[in-house]
Amino acid sequence: MGTVRDSKTPARKNGAPGAHAIANGAANGGAGGSEIWQVGERIRDLRMSFGLTQEELAHRSSLTKGFISQLERDLSSPSLESLVGILRALDTDIATFFKDQEEEGFVFGVEDAVNADTYPEVAGFRLLVPGGANCDMEPALVTFAPGQEITEKSHAGEEFGYVLQGQVQVTYGERRMIAGCGQCFYFVADRGHKVSNPYSRQAKILWVSSPPSF
Repeated sequence: MGTVRDSKTPARKNGAPGAHAIANGAANGGAGGSEIWQVGERIRDLRMSFGLTQEELAHRSSLTKGFISQLERDLSSPSLESLVGILRALDTDIATFFKDQEEEGFVFGVEDAVNADTYPEVAGFRLLVPGGANCDMEPALVTFAPGQEITEKSHAGEEFGYVLQGQVQVTYGERRMIAGCGQCFYFVADRGHKVSNPYSRQAKILWVSSPPSF
C-alpha cells in the first residue's frame, strides 16, 4: 500500500544555561522531558502567530536579529534571561511555553482510530495511529467481507499484513498464496499486488505500509 526526529544539542552561549536546562526546571510548570529542538520551532511559531518579523521580535526583546534567527534554527540556545525577554515580547510565560511541549503519547486506542475512505470497496478501513501519514510507516485495520478485495499497482515501499480473522488470498505479481489467521505476508511493493477474500467468512487484517500510502 502505497507515503523521529533526532533531538539536537545546541551549543551554549557565554556559559548561560542552555534551553534544555530551562526546559527541565522552569517553574516546575514545563515539560520535564521536552526535546531541545522544540524550543526554536515553538518560538518561531509564536512569532509568526503574532505577525512579527525576526527583527521586530529582536527589538522588543532587546536582542539581535541574528540571534533570533540562530535560535529559531536551533543553532543557539537562549539564557534564561533571554528566553524570558522573548516570551514577554510574545505575551507568553515560561510555564505556558513548555506546557505545550509535553511529549506526545505513543499508546493509542479505539478512540484514536479513524475511518478512512481510501478503499471504499472493503467493509472497513481504519487508520490506527493519528498522524501516521507523516511517519515512516502507517498501520491500518482492514475488514474484508466475502468477495471483497484491494488491488494495487506497483509502487515504492514495502507491505506487511497480519491476519487477525479468517483468511485471505495474497497475490504478488504472478504468484498467489493463502494467509490464514495467525499468519502474515510481507513483500517489497515493486510488483502489482492484491489482497482478497474469496471465502464465505469475513476476514480482518492488520496492514502496515512503509512509507505510508493509505
